[in-house]
Amino acid sequence: MTPVEYTTCCIVGCGPAGSVLGLILARAGIEVVVLEKHADFFRDFRGDTVHPPTLQILDELGLIDRYFELPVQRVKMMKIVSDQGVLPFADFTTGKARYPFVTYVPQWDFLNMLTEEARRYPTFSLRMQAEVRTVLTEGDRVSGVRYLTPHGERELRASLTVGADGRHSIIRDSAGMVPTDFGAAMDLLWFQVSRKDTDPDETFVRLTRGYVFPMVCRGTYWQMAYVVPKGVYEKLRRHDIRALRAMVRRVLPFLGDRVDEIESWDRIGFLEVQVNRLKRWHRPGLLCIGDAAHASSPVAGFGANLAVHDAVAAANAVAGPLRRGRLSPRHLARVKRRRQLPTMLTQAIQAIAQRDIVEIDNPLTSDLLDALPTELDLDRVVDLPLPLPSRVFRRLARHVMTVGLRSEHVRVRSSL
Repeated sequence: MTPVEYTTCCIVGCGPAGSVLGLILARAGIEVVVLEKHADFFRDFRGDTVHPPTLQILDELGLIDRYFELPVQRVKMMKIVSDQGVLPFADFTTGKARYPFVTYVPQWDFLNMLTEEARRYPTFSLRMQAEVRTVLTEGDRVSGVRYLTPHGERELRASLTVGADGRHSIIRDSAGMVPTDFGAAMDLLWFQVSRKDTDPDETFVRLTRGYVFPMVCRGTYWQMAYVVPKGVYEKLRRHDIRALRAMVRRVLPFLGDRVDEIESWDRIGFLEVQVNRLKRWHRPGLLCIGDAAHASSPVAGFGANLAVHDAVAAANAVAGPLRRGRLSPRHLARVKRRRQLPTMLTQAIQAIAQRDIVEIDNPLTSDLLDALPTELDLDRVVDLPLPLPSRVFRRLARHVMTVGLRSEHVRVRSSL
């Protein structure tokens, strides 16, 4: 017989959205169980960009000092490395943000910090290796989930179930909620190359005609993303891996022979970029937030920040009703009403940028590589004429990343 347990709020997925929501509800004295299918958070190539409005939320949660004890990289200006030199793309110090910089932090460190803080509260429980299989229903109401652990199958009944399990959400799919797909022009390949002290010492984007490489500085290594046109990944894999190495060496010549560390296609991660949105984020007893409600492009690292702000808006909307035992669909509907506009505008801003990113179908063998410089001038600051979409994106991205479109604030009081 399947064991059955009960809680007030069941959160499926312990990414940025699930961990922040779980923490805020637990601080308010609400019983919450977070189910995470993996055994730990140590998975690379996840959203690790934290914008100033999200730093403000960490401040409101009393976590900002602990956050800066993590291996955080502060970036006061987004830089693009072009063939001619360095293009200052977005200066985050020109606004009125309390924290006038964007930060990069390994997401596993970020999630460990949030869950360690949440465990201070007796009403919080995090269960790892708990893979949700389906939602449970009573009539048209979602009443919990059935999940699998290393010790067998279990059921967890809850007043509220929250789907925070990402763009491939099991919760959303099993509840019959289908997002509208808006299409994406690109996908991403992820890989790592070691870093030398003579390399650039901060995160940047390498941009040349037909090629885009976001380069995240991890201290001892580069976490690199190679932007490719949608649907060409399998075509690229037909090439010998040496073709990829040769292309990377031409685009990023300072890497030199370190490109040989790209050993095989099997060592390269693939992210299928999706841009979609649920028409309705809830049904009775169920709420979807983060990528489960709206997958976005990785352009400018908005995804994790949207997820955190969704979580804060959700906590503000449901904490009181959950405490009183009077949660209704109208409380859940408030979350979408609050978060739909910033989500739509963010996806639109990203679409502007994507129009200029992908230009050719087979980047590994393009004649464009022959025209690239053999060295990059990383000291020369240039002001290049940009196409209109890029100029628009430059201004919008700086504003949104610094100030936010509709920044959320923690309204739920702690019970301690």
